Amino acid sequence: MTDLAERRLQTVRDHMALECDCDWDAVIATFEHPRYEMYGSGTVFDGEEEVRGYFHASRTPFPDQGNEIIALAHVDNTVLVEFWLTGTHKGPLNMGGRTIEPTGKSFRVRMAATFEFPPGGDKIICERPYYDPTQIAKALDLA
Repeated sequence: MTDLAERRLQTVRDHMALECDCDWDAVIATFEHPRYEMYGSGTVFDGEEEVRGYFHASRTPFPDQGNEIIALAHVDNTVLVEFWLTGTHKGPLNMGGRTIEPTGKSFRVRMAATFEFPPGGDKIICERPYYDPTQIAKALDLA
């Protein structure tokens, strides 16, 4: 494995761990340009302000949201990750035009994501989580 591939894999490991720690400044620092493309809902968060808004919105209902890496792979300018997304419903959850008050229930759903890098670079230019947007609601018995 090349040095660049190792650096990219470490960037993704760091990025995901920092998300668990809610260290948003450090997460932003893993990006060359902050961008999330949510393959499930179709929502795009582009730029630091929108990405920080996504962090806030996703952690309000699930302040302990975390991830457990299952597998990592490096291909061309992309790191592929399979992981468990976990959390506990401790805050208001906006879903389907309604607000669901905290249930205290936990979830653990399997997901995948790609992290795109610029040619020759080791800073992320886009994270693309792939998931079924109903998974968490089903895991919490809300759907």
